[in-house]
Amino acid sequence: MDIILKYFPKLDNRKVEQFRLLEELYAEWNQKINVISRRDFSSLYEKHVLHSLSIAKFVRFAGNTQVLDVGTGGGFPGIPLAIFFPEVQFHLVDSIGKKIRVVNGVAESLELKNVTAEQIRAEQIKKRYDFVISRAVTRLPEFVPWVKNSISQKQKNAIPNGILYLKGGDIHAELKPFKNRVFVQKLSEYFEEEFFETKKLVHLSF
Repeated sequence: MDIILKYFPKLDNRKVEQFRLLEELYAEWNQKINVISRRDFSSLYEKHVLHSLSIAKFVRFAGNTQVLDVGTGGGFPGIPLAIFFPEVQFHLVDSIGKKIRVVNGVAESLELKNVTAEQIRAEQIKKRYDFVISRAVTRLPEFVPWVKNSISQKQKNAIPNGILYLKGGDIHAELKPFKNRVFVQKLSEYFEEEFFETKKLVHLSF
């Protein structure tokens, strides 16, 4: 939890308590449904929570922004961002039902009124959102066709609507098709831990 306060020292008491509870809640759920590898669990706050919150370093969503989290797994990046932005609406989806069960359980325990979750494939979604967020579900050229029809054309934020994609490693080749619509933010410019040295946030605008 200290690593969250290191980079977000001005969190109010409610958010601090909700972030603190994440470890306990995910430990409990992980006993039933393995959504975070046991090898990674000791780094929950660094590799999952803080990684998710890099999006909050990049953009401060306007009130009532609609965000779709595709392939959310156990709720990342959606759950940490929903805590951080209580005035923003998050819809977390995954094709695997047991993962959505975890998301619903965590959101209910934290009393997150701005989170809905659904077992559905991204390409089946009819509603439109300001942003689609995800953590490296697949290569971007495969991901974009799944979600491009889910992005609204009505702008309300400081950055254009589009995809916010957390990815590691060398992504130069997969960004080529999108040319000047892409901005890449190195997460090492936000966070000093070694884990973030190769991690990036891709903003693909629509």
